[in-house]
Amino acid sequence: MSDHARIKGHTVTRTVHIEASRARVWKALTDPEVMVKWFGDGVGFAALEPGATGSIDWDDYGSFPIEITEVVPDGSFGFRWSGIPAEQLDEYSTQVRFTLADAGSGTDVTVIESGFDTLPGGTRYRRERLEQNREGWDVELDELAMLFEGVTE
Repeated sequence: MSDHARIKGHTVTRTVHIEASRARVWKALTDPEVMVKWFGDGVGFAALEPGATGSIDWDDYGSFPIEITEVVPDGSFGFRWSGIPAEQLDEYSTQVRFTLADAGSGTDVTVIESGFDTLPGGTRYRRERLEQNREGWDVELDELAMLFEGVTE
């Protein structure tokens, strides 16, 4: 595991080290069948390409629409998503970007979520969303790391 996600300005950032190859981590970040093992209870998108849409669903929280914005195999994956359960993306969406980097015998995964500064609702609402998502990335990236614990390549 790593230390916790951090808030700087209107951005949430966290890096975790995973003892697995970039290719295996990439699959965990982009294959809906693997994503549901660490990120959401249901994941689906039309294609793994910029402009494709879909959703990430949590049984206890609802459905969060996404639009893929970046796909660089084994390098980076980005999407815009709704910060609140919704039918479609709207002005409450933020941008998420994962990057992968070789690190010793494994892979460092960094997530950066931005766009909180443009959310409607004022400063208090923006800070609450920042804190909620910071806490969320702590949980979700810990689950990603745990997915690979004890698994050999």
